Amino acid sequence: MQRLKGELIECASRKPRLARALTRDIARSLAGRASWASLVLYDRTTRTSCTYRADEHYDSASIVKPIVLGALLHVRDGDLSEEEQDLARRMIENSDNESTYVLWDIVGPENIRCFLDDAGMTNTRIDEYGYMGLTQVTARDQATLLEMLTGEDDAVLDAEERAYILGLMHDVQADQRWGAPAGAPADASVQVKNGWLQRSDANLEDPWDRGDWKVNSMSALTGRAYDYGLVVLTENNRVPGDGHPDAGWAYGMDTIEGVAKSIHRNLYPGR
Repeated sequence: MQRLKGELIECASRKPRLARALTRDIARSLAGRASWASLVLYDRTTRTSCTYRADEHYDSASIVKPIVLGALLHVRDGDLSEEEQDLARRMIENSDNESTYVLWDIVGPENIRCFLDDAGMTNTRIDEYGYMGLTQVTARDQATLLEMLTGEDDAVLDAEERAYILGLMHDVQADQRWGAPAGAPADASVQVKNGWLQRSDANLEDPWDRGDWKVNSMSALTGRAYDYGLVVLTENNRVPGDGHPDAGWAYGMDTIEGVAKSIHRNLYPGR
């Protein structure tokens, strides 16, 4: 383990050298970043895991969308109408917010809460005013979702329902496939969902505070011998003084991709 910004990076593996290398390189990739970050890695194949600030809460932005779809399938027993399937496709593949809110209203917060509880995502908090992107998520809970989707337990969603969600995440449009998959093995099957929004709790009249970008990414890597997932959540991705308004978003993406590349490189070197 290694301490970064007062918190521990903890990695464990059946390969002790791998755990040490991951701890070291995660710390190096985040050490010079202004972003606050949290992450969870699990790899069933190498029996490796890493956590850093895993239970800190972040605005979800669009990584809440697989939760909405999971809750819809849960309440419908997997039987979606053609309209619901079209809305689900646009929600996941294109990250369309209007489609998400239609499905959010169809499912309702009580059923979303029921799905979260059944999935073991008990630290996820639904926004009391119904803003889906302000759902408070943790890296640990989002990794729990990925583990459920890629696992074999039918207790929450059956195999067909899990494959349906993963299939849409596999087909996310090309310009939204950044983040946690960066540097992943070329022969892995990549399922991804990213989220980003600009919101600041600080006084926006402060000339320094140009807004705080929240940038998040979650990915499941499967196929061949791969069976692992990575969640990286970030905030405090600030827009520099006179910089482009999207600079904070790009900074957050770079933070995520830096740590992701170090993780993939250590887990599966040369792939």
